Amino acid sequence: MLRLTEEELETFTSQLGAILGHAEDVEALNVDDVPPTQHPYPLVNVFRDDVVEEFDGREAALAMGPDVEDGRFKVPPAHGEGS
Repeated sequence: MLRLTEEELETFTSQLGAILGHAEDVEALNVDDVPPTQHPYPLVNVFRDDVVEEFDGREAALAMGPDVEDGRFKVPPAHGEGS
């Protein structure tokens, strides 16, 4: 059971009244001619098209790493694993 003080009860009652009043205002709006929308602005995809390209820079990428072992980046162990 939720226990509220008198002060909390007064505060929450006032807040709930404001929320319900706003809901009544929204419900009173005439939106018959407004189509459903996901976003208020017409947006288009702003990403570039994916283009598959050959990658032959493995050695160049590994050369940029701080530590390499057996053709892979060497990183510290995850918590609790090995040393």
